[in-house]
Amino acid sequence: MARGDLQPGTQLPTVRQLAVDLSINPNTVIRAYRQMEIEGLLETHQGSGTFVGDRKPDIDDLERQRMLDQIITDILARASSYGLSLDEVLTGLQQRKERSL
Repeated sequence: MARGDLQPGTQLPTVRQLAVDLSINPNTVIRAYRQMEIEGLLETHQGSGTFVGDRKPDIDDLERQRMLDQIITDILARASSYGLSLDEVLTGLQQRKERSL
């Protein structure tokens, strides 16, 4: 959720299914879901399931910088593997930004 991989309204697996998928105790999933619901990150609708909420998680500056560093490292590694220069990457990012505005 912090990375934005799950959009608000996305339905999450059931407690039982996630416990099976991760090979963990269902009580662990229940506690995690409950904590995220308290923090406003999830919404549970009786009979419908658990969904990603609208609230974005609070991320401190250090964590934001760590995440940004990882994104940049990934982009540069992939670009290099395709033979793209830093200037090409920067131009592409700027063009993408302009299209999304």
